[in-house]
Amino acid sequence: MTTETFLIIGLGNPGREYRNNRHNIGFSLIDRLAVTLNAQKVSMQSKAIVTSALDGVRKVILAKPQTYMNLSGRSVQGLINFYKLPLDRLLIAHDDLDLPYGTIRLRPGGGPGGQKGMASTIDYLGTDQFPRLRLGIGRPPGRMDPAAYVLQDFSREEVKVLPEILDRAAQAVQSYIQEGLDTAMNRFNGAVFEK
Repeated sequence: MTTETFLIIGLGNPGREYRNNRHNIGFSLIDRLAVTLNAQKVSMQSKAIVTSALDGVRKVILAKPQTYMNLSGRSVQGLINFYKLPLDRLLIAHDDLDLPYGTIRLRPGGGPGGQKGMASTIDYLGTDQFPRLRLGIGRPPGRMDPAAYVLQDFSREEVKVLPEILDRAAQAVQSYIQEGLDTAMNRFNGAVFEK
């Protein structure tokens, strides 16, 4: 018997041209979790690609909104309403310019930090008090516009270590589901690679 349902949403932009962008690391994490948890059936729901799986006795719904980043909240709100879940069983995974590449940080709430998908989600939900997983992508070099930077593909060097980052982030999500947010924060917040 399943005991609880969790909704894990990765933010990104739909379309082949955005697939490997820094902005789409949230989508990449959802893809990794789908493989890790052996999720099977995929459907469209609330303007999102959705699949589900079991993690032990817990049901995990994985979603990738297809609304473009700055309208993500519309899809998030639709999914929350459909599944009738409390916000403490929602986790939003997204890219974060303010964290160095290879850093992951779970948080129980807080502002959008300039991330338009998070701003939209907070706006639609009417609160910033829901868990999120911030995936560091680092700051743009020199005077590059951050909006241009997030829409660039990861560099060759970054791509080499991305699987390890996604594996660690997937472990953090599973820890959140199985052991709770506080335990997952204590175990996983920080740099994936030792300096």
